[in-house]
Amino acid sequence: RPGHDKTPAAADGELRVSGRGRKARKPRTIYSSPQLQALNQRFQQTQYLALPERAELAARLGLTQTQVKIWFQNKRSKYKKMVKQG
Repeated sequence: RPGHDKTPAAADGELRVSGRGRKARKPRTIYSSPQLQALNQRFQQTQYLALPERAELAARLGLTQTQVKIWFQNKRSKYKKMVKQG
C-alpha cells in the first residue's frame, strides 16, 4: 500500500509497533527442509500431538512449541480441504 509504514521485524521475534500505533505481524516462519521433512513424517503418524510430544518435537527441530502447533493446525486444515475435494 502506498504510504504504508513498514517497520522491520524484530530480530528476537517480538512484535513491533508501527508508526501508526498498530502492531506489525511477526515475520512468517521459514522452515528448513529437514524441519519440514520431520514435521510431515510426524503428521503421517498422527495428526494431533499431545503436549509432551509437541515439546519434544519442537526442541528436537529447534522450533517453538507454538510454531509446531500452528504448523499442525495448518496442515490439518489443508489435509481436510484436500480430502473434501477428492
